[in-house]
Formats: sequence, C-alpha cells, structure tokens
Amino acid sequence: MRHHSETHHAHAAPSIDSGLLWQHSFASLGSAFAVPTQPTALPDPYWVARSQQVSRLIGLPLDGPQASTLLHALSGNCAIAGSQPIASVYSGHQFGMWAGQLGDGRAILLGETSGQEIQIKGAGRTPFSRRGDGRAVLRSSIREFLCSEAMHALGIPSTRALCVTGSDAPVYRETQESAAVVTRVAPSFIRFGHFEHFCHTHQTTALKTLADYVIERFYPQCRTDQRFGGNPYASLLEAVSTRTAHTLALWQCVGFCHGVMNTDNMSILGLTLDYGPFQFLDAYDSTHICNHSDTQGRYAFAEQAPIAHWNLFCLGQALLPLIGEPSQALATLESYQHTYREALAAGMAAKLGFSHSSAPVEQLWHDLLPLLQAQRVDYTIFWRRLSHWAEHHKAHDTSVQELFVQPASIQQWLARYAQVLAPLPPGQAAALMRKTNPKFVLRQYALQMAIAAAQNKDFSLVEQLLAIVERPYDEHPHAQSWADFPPDWASQIVLTCSS
Repeated sequence: MRHHSETHHAHAAPSIDSGLLWQHSFASLGSAFAVPTQPTALPDPYWVARSQQVSRLIGLPLDGPQASTLLHALSGNCAIAGSQPIASVYSGHQFGMWAGQLGDGRAILLGETSGQEIQIKGAGRTPFSRRGDGRAVLRSSIREFLCSEAMHALGIPSTRALCVTGSDAPVYRETQESAAVVTRVAPSFIRFGHFEHFCHTHQTTALKTLADYVIERFYPQCRTDQRFGGNPYASLLEAVSTRTAHTLALWQCVGFCHGVMNTDNMSILGLTLDYGPFQFLDAYDSTHICNHSDTQGRYAFAEQAPIAHWNLFCLGQALLPLIGEPSQALATLESYQHTYREALAAGMAAKLGFSHSSAPVEQLWHDLLPLLQAQRVDYTIFWRRLSHWAEHHKAHDTSVQELFVQPASIQQWLARYAQVLAPLPPGQAAALMRKTNPKFVLRQYALQMAIAAAQNKDFSLVEQLLAIVERPYDEHPHAQSWADFPPDWASQIVLTCSS
C-alpha cells in the first residue's frame, strides 16, 4: 500500500470565498483513508454545462457575480476557501477478478456542504492515478453530466452533476480529445471497494472505523436493529442490500444498462455511480451488452441483478471480520433477492398502470417481455404508447400494434391486458403510466450529436437535452424528435470503458 503521509502537490493556488460552509467528515477519518491532493490547473477553461437544480441543492449559484471565479475553481485552477481536497483509496473486483488497490485516480473530493459531498473529476493526477493522467475528456464528462441528471429525474438513485467545464488542452485516449472536468455531487462516494480494501489489506481497525462512519451518517437504524443478534454490521449489509435491490429493479424497469458493474463502481448508498459505457435500451434485448470492452457479456442487461448480488457477496466478505459469523452474513444477503423480486414486480405493475402487483399483472409483463424481444420493439416508445392506449383501449387505436412486424401476438396480449384493466376507474391506469413510463430517455445518438456539437464549442444541444431529461415524463411537444425512433446509424455507436 502507498505511504499516505505526504500531500500530493500539483500547484499552489490562490483561494476564493464561495460562501459555502464546509465539513470534512470523511477526511477526518485519517491518513489511511485519503491523501491531501491538489488539483492540476486546466488552461483557459470555459463553461460547457450547468445544472440549476444542483446549484440550488448545494447553494452555489454558477451564473452570478462569482461565475468567472467559480469556473476556475471548479476546473482546478484555484482553491475554494474552506475546502480540503483529498483523493481516497479503495480496491475492488473488476470484471470478476480481484484488481487490488485502485482509488480516486482522477476524482478529488473537496469536502461536504449542505449534506452533499462535492467532487471534481478530471482535475489531474492523484496518488492513485497509477499510469493515468488524471484527466477526463469532454465526451465522457458530458455523458456523465447528462445521465446523472436524467437518472435523478427518472426517480432512480444516482450521483448528481453540478457542471462541466472544458478546455482546449489535449488529452490522449484512443485519439486526441479535449479536456473537461465534471463536478459531481452525492451524500457520499463511498463504494463497496472501500470496504474490500481494508479487509484485503488486513486493516481491521480501519475497516471498523469506516463501517462505524457509514452507520452513523447514513444507516443509524443499524445500531438499534436486534434482528441479527444486535450485530450492527450484519444490519448494515442487509440495509445496503435492500437499497441496491431497489436501484437495480428501477434500472431494469426503465431499460438502463450500466456497463461496468465492478465492485469499485458500486455505491454503499445504492446510488447509480460512475457513468462510463452506459446505455438505455433502444430495441428490447435482455442479452444486450452495452460495453464493447465486456467481451464475455458479464454485464449484459439481464445479468445486472445477479451481478449486483455477486457484488454484495463481495461486500459481505469484506465485512466478515466485523460480522464474525459467515452464516449470519449469508442470511443478510438473502434480503436482496426477495427485495429485488418485489421491487421489480411493483415497478412493472406501475408501468402497466396498477398501484400494486398481483398474479394476473405479473403474468402480463412476464408474457410481454419475450414478445418485445422477439420482434425487437423499441422499449421506451412501446411503454409510452401503451400509456396512451390504456386511456381508452379502443380497437381503432393501433399505435401499439404498429410497433410489431407481426402484430397478432401483441393483439392477443392487449386483449388480456384490457380485461385486467377493466375493473379500474377510467383513466386511472393511464394517469399512473404517464408518470412511470418516460417519453424521453437519454439515447446514445442524442448524446453523440450533443457531444459532436460541443466539440465545436456549440453547447446548445447539451442545454436542450438537459432541459428535456430533467422532465422526462412531460410531453415537450417542441422536442418531439428526441422521442422518435433512433436513426439507423445509432446502432453503430461503440461504447467502451473509455466512454
């Protein structure tokens, strides 16, 4: 393990007063957990995108009189008074293999304010950058910014994104690209991999310190839970399992593919974390692999829920020195599968317009998904059209059938669906469905177009997409084209871990 007594110096920076009140609870855990790390200056930065919602969340206006100084501060060019930049150490399993020590290789935590941690990603090397340059590129930063806010608006637990700043400074990936920094926000960025690190390096005292910190701040009920013999660490594992199960069910309901579900990308709070080669499904395909680096299909769409369970097992192993009894750790993990099944059933029932699940409703969606897969039906468009069809379910409304090359099978299914809907008051199901089935998701082709424009200093499409994905259930009649079928060239977009 690295020696943690030295500050990682990049430059001495002047300080600006943002007016934020900072706390540093994670940094206070000590040198075993994080290293003081100064950002590296980014030449001639410019604003790429700003979220007014997140700005209000943390009380930091980005368009006021301090906009220019904040542009430089959030690009790593000057310090924010009261912040204490650090990079944390963690380890993890990557693609099922133990990868050893990892850590914040290009993310620097500034501290906490308004109950949220503020982290700048892409602001230069840290002690954990290994062979990396610590930079992020404009392409990946825009992707993370927009998807963070899209997921939040969909009701899916996620890290948030305050802004993206850009620079013409070159960064080399597969080709030369331009640099960017994304400022992201979350109650905590602690990962499963933080716990794995201290377990695998036999630092049991530090492991206990970390677990106690997480329980105190985020899971205080674990201290009084008596179900596992009063063991708070077993209760913590169950609580994390429950949150993770709910998040995974929401991913599956909306058709979200993460792409890199390594244990170091799993949030201890059940947040969607680290947006790399993510994708929302176009044509429904349960075997879809969105990450071309995933040659074995480990993180295919249908594998996400089982992989989350595997990752929780790794977390359970990491907590075992504190839990003590392996059978007790395994017992807490049982909650995941039960919670996931219930959450998925409830989510799919809501997509069909029912306030709770039942055997007939569950049979409906179990029979539906193979129909969508067999005829490669667009997942988002299908559900949105079904939301409107459910308003009256009249025979002359063929909008749903038109999505199928062979409509006979869906016609039979719609007839069954209408029977199950019949007892509900008119319009009730459709009203719920329009709040559950988004009209807009963040399609790959839309991102590609926004990124291409941004690379030519035109950020209007990024702003337009942000406005839409912040309210994905609204009709947005002026933006209808973003809800249409993706163009043919969209299927040629390749996403890898560098995305």
